[in-house]
Amino acid sequence: MAAVPKLSRRSRWVVPAGVVAAVAAVGIASAITAAQAAPALPPRTPAQLLTGLAGPGKVPPLTGTVVETASLGIPQLPGSENPNEITSLLAGSHTLRVWYDGPKRVRLAVPVRMGESDFIRNGTTAWLWESNSVSVTKFLIPKHRSGEPEPVVPRAPLTPQQAAKQVLAAVGPSTRVTTEANVTVAGRAAYQLVLAPKTSSSLIGKITLALDAEHLNVPLRVQVFAKKAATPAFQVGYTSISFVTPAASNFDFTPPAGAKVRTVSPHRTSGYEPAQEQQGRYSGVRIIGEDWTSVAVLPESALSEVAGRGNAAGVAGQAARSASGGGGQVSGSAVLGTLLAKAHPVHGAWGSGRLLRTSLVSVLITSNGHVLIGAVTPSVLYAAAAQVK
Repeated sequence: MAAVPKLSRRSRWVVPAGVVAAVAAVGIASAITAAQAAPALPPRTPAQLLTGLAGPGKVPPLTGTVVETASLGIPQLPGSENPNEITSLLAGSHTLRVWYDGPKRVRLAVPVRMGESDFIRNGTTAWLWESNSVSVTKFLIPKHRSGEPEPVVPRAPLTPQQAAKQVLAAVGPSTRVTTEANVTVAGRAAYQLVLAPKTSSSLIGKITLALDAEHLNVPLRVQVFAKKAATPAFQVGYTSISFVTPAASNFDFTPPAGAKVRTVSPHRTSGYEPAQEQQGRYSGVRIIGEDWTSVAVLPESALSEVAGRGNAAGVAGQAARSASGGGGQVSGSAVLGTLLAKAHPVHGAWGSGRLLRTSLVSVLITSNGHVLIGAVTPSVLYAAAAQVK
C-alpha cells in the first residue's frame, strides 16, 4: 500500500516480523475481535487476495482509529510504564488516529501521557507537534522523484497497512498461504488471508490479514498467533474506519504560541528518514537468516542506543512497535539487567549465555555481550550465535 504512511521495510529494532508479541492482549483488543457472523462475499482465491493486497491500486481517502495490542511475555522492563519509552512498545495497547487523503496529505495523532503527538504532512511541508515537550519540528520535504521512496517516514505506531507490507515480505517458498472464513472488522466485511511458516523452527503459528472486501489493498487488521494458540498474541486493527475524504482543516497546522520550533531537512534528522536508511542505523546490528527464521543480532552498545531512543523508528517485517511523544531515556544496562535476571543459563559449542523464551519470542544474551532476538526456537539462536563469536 502506498501510504498511511508509506514505507517498505521499517525496523524499530530490526527484529524479525513475528517478534512483536507473545501473549494475547485483552481489554481494547476485544473491540477489534468482537465476534460477528461471517459476511457473505464472492469467493476469492489466496492468489487473488495477494494480488489485490499488493496491487498498484490507489488507496482511497479515509479516516479511522487504529488500536495495537501486544505483550511479549517478558518481565516488565524499565520505562515500560511510560508511553514515551521504546520499552513500552512491548506490552499493552496503543491508539492511533489516522486521516489520509493521498501520500502527501496525511495526519497521525497519538495520545501520550498528559497530551498528544501529531504528525501532519501537507504537500511539501510536514510538522511534528509534541505537546508534552511543547516542541514543533518543521520538515521541508524535497520534491519526490518518480521511482524513489517518499523522503519522510514518521515515527508512529504500526498501522494495519504497514504491518501487512511487512508480513508480505515473508511470502515465498517458505510460506503456506490459505484463507479462512470471512470476518467483519470495524463494521466492514473483509476477506481473511492466512500466512503460515512451513518450517518447524519458527514460533509463529500463523498470521492473518483481514482485507476490506471493497478495497482489497486496505488491510483492516493483522493478527499474529503463536503455534497452537487459539487467540492472537499480537494484533493491530481498525476499531473504526470511514472511506471519506478528510476535511482540509485536518492538514492545517500553526505552531502554538510559545512552542519551540526547529526546521530540518528530512535527510538530516534521526527521526524521519527513508526506510532503507533506517535499516543500517544502529551500528553493529546484523540479521542472520531470512523470512520466518531470521534473527536480529545486537551488540550491547546497539541495545543501549535503542533503549535510549524513546521514540525510535518503527518495527517491520520485524518487530517492537508503536509509541510516540519523544524524549525520555532508559538505561540500556537497566534493560539488560532485567532480562538477565529472568533468563536461565545456557551453553553449547557456540559459547555460553542466558536464554529467555516465551511462546512467540526467544532472546539470547551471550557472555560476550551480544543480544540475539527472533520468533524462533532456541536452537536457531544458538546457530546464529555460533556465527557472531
